[in-house]
Amino acid sequence: MVITRLNGRDASADDLRALAIGNYGHFTAMQVRGRAVQGLRHHLDRLQAATRELFSTELDQDRIREVLRDAVCAGPGDSSLRLTVFARGFDYRHALRPVEVDLLVTLSPPTSPDKPPLRVKSYVFTRPLPHIKHVGTFPLFHHRRLALQDGWDDALFVGQDGQLIEGSIWNLGLWDGQQVVWPEGPALRGTNERLIADGLAALGIPQSSRVVRLDDLTAFQAAFASNASGFQAVTAIDQASWPVDAALLGLLERALATQTWDALD
Repeated sequence: MVITRLNGRDASADDLRALAIGNYGHFTAMQVRGRAVQGLRHHLDRLQAATRELFSTELDQDRIREVLRDAVCAGPGDSSLRLTVFARGFDYRHALRPVEVDLLVTLSPPTSPDKPPLRVKSYVFTRPLPHIKHVGTFPLFHHRRLALQDGWDDALFVGQDGQLIEGSIWNLGLWDGQQVVWPEGPALRGTNERLIADGLAALGIPQSSRVVRLDDLTAFQAAFASNASGFQAVTAIDQASWPVDAALLGLLERALATQTWDALD
């Protein structure tokens, strides 16, 4: 069952028409457990920054918290939550005209923590406005479809020179046996990536962010993907492959466990 709320009330088909036709906006996604989420501050910062850039207006944190509270109280204690910011009054023909933004919250069943390892294929591609989690997801899903057609599980985006950027809807982390390396590039820095990084820092585990290219993958012992639904092992990127590193996955789990849960109700 999916619950859809717009500005604190049940959403109608008419409410969603502008988003379906215009497809202009941004969103954040999170896992809700016991009506609480991890990294709420990261989600709030993301929503405010993107609203400022896409709509030239400020988004009040209290308003965000209010619609989140309304949604989780209307649904089950555990869920997958997506909050989309768009504007029913936005008209691309008058794109600079001030508009009031709308907050659309959807609740769907929670994701399972047990995810199979991924084998991914690289594609030369960079998302437009990569720092924003915007609703322009067509190329992401299309590249994933291409990867599936070729017998892989998902797509990894790289630059013309083979620089690792990001997965279709996930960030990539690499393990060299001593530290976690986050590939640097024009990518969306995910909230779960930030939570893992904060947790690794709390545990005293070394980590770094630097440029990594496809030719550098032989220097690593393991890899993983992370996004709002959690994390999972990556066992192959093109011809580079690794076994599932249970110790690394356990480390990531411990890192996330250091991060507090913020109540929404």
